[in-house]
Amino acid sequence: MRTEYDFSAAKKNPYASKVRKPISIRLDTQAIDYFKTLGEEMGMPYQSLINMFLMECAADRKRPSFRKAS
Repeated sequence: MRTEYDFSAAKKNPYASKVRKPISIRLDTQAIDYFKTLGEEMGMPYQSLINMFLMECAADRKRPSFRKAS
């Protein structure tokens, strides 16, 4: 292993902007349970499933539809 490395010719990572960013978000227990169950059925982590769903919503520019409480 070298004691020093020369990074003067290094290029910026083009995929760096696509890295996932950890956040905190408050979700209803019912929503978490739904995605956990669905994730188990599909054989994938529920966080990845939630991310895929949100990415699909963003790509399709979906907007939430709110129902008025009666």
